Amino acid sequence: MTKISLLIAFIIAGSVAVAGDPAIPGHHPLSQSEAGSVLISELRCAACHEGIVRSSLPEKTAPDLSQVGSRITPDYLRRFLASPVAAHAGTTMPDMLASKPESERQAIAEALTHFLVAQSKPVQPSEPAESGDRKQGKDLFHSVGCVACHGPKEAHPDTQQDSGRNVDQEEEDGEDADPALAARKGIKPVAIPLGHIATKYTVKSLGEFLFQPLHVRSSGRMPDMKLTPAESLAIAGYLIGEHPQSVETLVPDTALVDQGKKHFQSLNCASCHKLPGIVAASLIGSLTKAELNRGCLSKSSTADKNIRSPRFNLDDAQISAITAAIREEPAAESDQLAMAKTLTAFRCISCHVREEYGGVHDDHNPFFAGSELKLGDDGRIPPPLTLMGAKLQPNWLKKVLFDGESVRHYMATRMPQYGSANLSHLPALFRRLDVLQGPEMKIPHPEGRTEEERQEEKKIRAAGRELLGDKGANCVSCHNFNGKIAQVNQGIDLLTSYERLQPEWFNSYLRNPGAFRPQTVMPTAWPNGRAVFTTILDGETDRQIEAIWYYLSLGTSAADPHGLRAVSTKLEVGDQARLHRGRSRVAGYRGIAVGLPEKLNYAFNAETGTLSAIWQGDFINVNWSGQGSGDFNPAREPFTLAQDVSFVSLGDENTPWPLMPVMTKESPVNPDPLYPKNVGYQFHGYYLDESLIPTFQYRSGSVEIEDRSIATGDEQQQFLKRVLQFESLTPQTLWFRALTGEVSQETDQVFRSGLLRFVIPAVESKLRPLAGDEKQFELLLRLEIPQGKSSLEFLYVPVNK
Repeated sequence: MTKISLLIAFIIAGSVAVAGDPAIPGHHPLSQSEAGSVLISELRCAACHEGIVRSSLPEKTAPDLSQVGSRITPDYLRRFLASPVAAHAGTTMPDMLASKPESERQAIAEALTHFLVAQSKPVQPSEPAESGDRKQGKDLFHSVGCVACHGPKEAHPDTQQDSGRNVDQEEEDGEDADPALAARKGIKPVAIPLGHIATKYTVKSLGEFLFQPLHVRSSGRMPDMKLTPAESLAIAGYLIGEHPQSVETLVPDTALVDQGKKHFQSLNCASCHKLPGIVAASLIGSLTKAELNRGCLSKSSTADKNIRSPRFNLDDAQISAITAAIREEPAAESDQLAMAKTLTAFRCISCHVREEYGGVHDDHNPFFAGSELKLGDDGRIPPPLTLMGAKLQPNWLKKVLFDGESVRHYMATRMPQYGSANLSHLPALFRRLDVLQGPEMKIPHPEGRTEEERQEEKKIRAAGRELLGDKGANCVSCHNFNGKIAQVNQGIDLLTSYERLQPEWFNSYLRNPGAFRPQTVMPTAWPNGRAVFTTILDGETDRQIEAIWYYLSLGTSAADPHGLRAVSTKLEVGDQARLHRGRSRVAGYRGIAVGLPEKLNYAFNAETGTLSAIWQGDFINVNWSGQGSGDFNPAREPFTLAQDVSFVSLGDENTPWPLMPVMTKESPVNPDPLYPKNVGYQFHGYYLDESLIPTFQYRSGSVEIEDRSIATGDEQQQFLKRVLQFESLTPQTLWFRALTGEVSQETDQVFRSGLLRFVIPAVESKLRPLAGDEKQFELLLRLEIPQGKSSLEFLYVPVNK
């Protein structure tokens, strides 16, 4: 084993750390005062008290109450306000009425309920049709990652006989031999209770919250699990149960609303919950000079009723930790501590290992599953965060954290989205902390300047292809390649490597995969740094790894390695719409093909939010069938549209349109991999209706967009009707780039480009020439988006030849 592999093995494996302070559950590395600092942030002590030093951890914000009446049942709201912990065990909401007698508590809670319900549309009684698919909800809850923070609601079938883990006698003996391992097994898992859910929500309101939790809880402690509306409703139906309670319709009483507003003001609820027209009170004294055993930290059972402080339901360990943090002298936080606090507060370490802490708890382990069983834990357990900053390219790390990018199609657990504002500091932390030295990857330029350089490039390219194929290391037997399915396992597509990974990490990982993931099933072709295939590039390890790296850098222009067999499949559309996701020349890397029963089809580029092709007749040809994404192409000649981002806020009508970066054989690396995000676009997913027609959901700047296209017309003439629904917090202007190329205007609302007519509503249009070609145009539509929800309809009309 090389020195660098030994070093990595030491960093990755390390020793099992002693558990962190019990004030915070889970296997974290924080000391008592560090845990107390996290609690001070999570409990929002700085909302009322001055003198609190802001830590690196983004402060947890309180839920948005502007629409609380349409989300939470009045009965639950009333009980929760009267006694938060009685209604919701484990809540971080303090008891604001702790010093009040019972009768007064109930009266204030009633008035506050009327005031809060009056802020929004009241909860309506749920209907049986809203129950969702509870069986699907049960499966989703126990597979996509909810268990990591909330624990399972039911025992896993495998645990009735065996835990499902590879527990052997050696591990059992190890518990006695290693006190640290035994201590880790004694750590209680994170298990945020959900017993209050059935009385707090209706199935509909809970489903809406699960679909877009960051709209209500913007600080990301309840992350977006990338659920579709149907999946959200299914989980909601499962959590609330077969017999949801009947919900009262509360009509706010004017007098009680006025009283509730006064209570909201006097109790200083506005220090955490912002509502129009109500201003938070000034900050009160510093905690460093306070009698900590008499105020917010006092136990409810022993508290002085004359003290009006809120009461937090804290245990002794939490009180001790907060006290230690307050008493400790302020000091600058190290990057290491900032990282540990972030991963602990956002519970990243409930799924991921980072150095000597974190990881899936034994009680939750059976619920982490994957479709590729032969991959072992690599196929079901989220990857380690150790050396993550040295592993992923900075732009790819941002895509994972902020755009939900994923390459592990086989893993049931989903990467949550916490909101870019909440984790904006994390990529820089990873980069500063994680540094991995490795040999320089000397790869040739595709177009060498001399004949000798060109011959060397051909030699390296051929070697890379041979090593990846079945005449070499046979990587393609377990890894997909360019969308084509592997024959043994369907591991991560190899062609994502060059864009995702840093070369030093890639080099080190190929030499010794086990040093990074001790239980990986991936072998090495360079044991102890020596090449197994001695006839390729003279058996020189460095050159062989460089050849693989270079070959992967060629991207989709790289020829298939030997041994990779593609399966061609023609997909047909029946009585319902059909959808297929994969790469395509007409829809890019994240293409989605939609076939409609009326024999009208279209492609959508999810990378840029663009309807990119339309065609009639047969649907698509796919180069292989199975799980994951495969290349697809229209089965008939399509009309293609530009694949650049379609919606943008421009400075004015003369501002150039931001175009997608272009990659060539000579320059195969994307110069702007965050192009869509940099111009304000973010894809949120899609949901299907009863006819399986998708509605795509994405954002342009601060405007949320839902995009649905259906076939209309008759046998003589068919149209594709595209309905765009917008939702905006403020009025604003959005530009839509609808057509490019040889575009002509036939009437005020009808334009034509080749064999496609485009019919627009009554909006302002501008047909302007493309730079460098006066015969080529782009059609821009100025959309005035009002506050709230609005919609526009467009028609795409194929022209018969």
